[in-house]
Amino acid sequence: MAVYDERGGGQAPALRVLICGAMGVPLRILALALFALAGCAGAATTTAGGTADPIPIEVLKPDGPGPFPAVVIAHDCSGLGGRSSGAPHRWARELVGRGYAVLIPDSFSTRGFPNGVCTDASPRRTDVSPARRVRDAYAALAHARTLAYVDGAHVGLMGGSHGGSTTLASMLAPEGDTDPLARDKRAGFAAAVALYPSCAPAPRVWQSASGVYLPTAPLLILIGEKDDWTPAEPCRRLADAAQKAGYPVAIKIYPGAHHSFDSPNPVRYVPTRINANAPGGRGATTGGDPAAWADAIREVAVFFGQHLK
Repeated sequence: MAVYDERGGGQAPALRVLICGAMGVPLRILALALFALAGCAGAATTTAGGTADPIPIEVLKPDGPGPFPAVVIAHDCSGLGGRSSGAPHRWARELVGRGYAVLIPDSFSTRGFPNGVCTDASPRRTDVSPARRVRDAYAALAHARTLAYVDGAHVGLMGGSHGGSTTLASMLAPEGDTDPLARDKRAGFAAAVALYPSCAPAPRVWQSASGVYLPTAPLLILIGEKDDWTPAEPCRRLADAAQKAGYPVAIKIYPGAHHSFDSPNPVRYVPTRINANAPGGRGATTGGDPAAWADAIREVAVFFGQHLK
């Protein structure tokens, strides 16, 4: 199976487009402009309004005409530039190899954070908070549904860390029609995987009026027992409460694993990382756990296989 990837090694370059979406503006009133690497490739326009905010999206697909189920991957706080953890593309390779098209929106580079926000404490980092990145996820979903080789009824979402929190926020069911993304969410993702997200209650991120997390579709959380950046215990409580309420939330906690257990890098502590769960607000441990990584691949393959294929 051939992989189309602009980074090399595939038979053809991946499509890279720019989705124009305004922060704080509902998707249905945005003008969406699509640009290929060589220039403008087309445009999709809803009703006019809002300031255009270009969001690059890398698209990778298996060989063949499809239609393929697809997964949108939300990157972590390191972004997709030179300092990226590389996690989105590691997962993309696994998913494309299993017959999924993959879309990776870049929430940071065109908004002034090419090196990510893992250590950036500036007030402007809220411009790319998980709650605001929800619109990027749904812009990517909308774009996926314009692609002839994508099965638009079977598109999933996944992300790690900052992207995992973005996934939780994106999958939170709307409270009513006043939710600016109510229409998008109700016809949204078919399933989602949140890797080591922040599950601490936060208004307008994942907490509903009832205090119980209600997703719009089945959700799987995978997290490490020793995670000191986004601790596992709040996620366990979130999942337990959702399950007791009859909502489709599952969780798996990996014994001995740290944050970014899907990394190929050794475990290390970095004192400059922004961490609300650390004394003084700085410092977090990350590093790979081969057993957890291998199991996570199996869990994701089974979960998406059940809900997207």
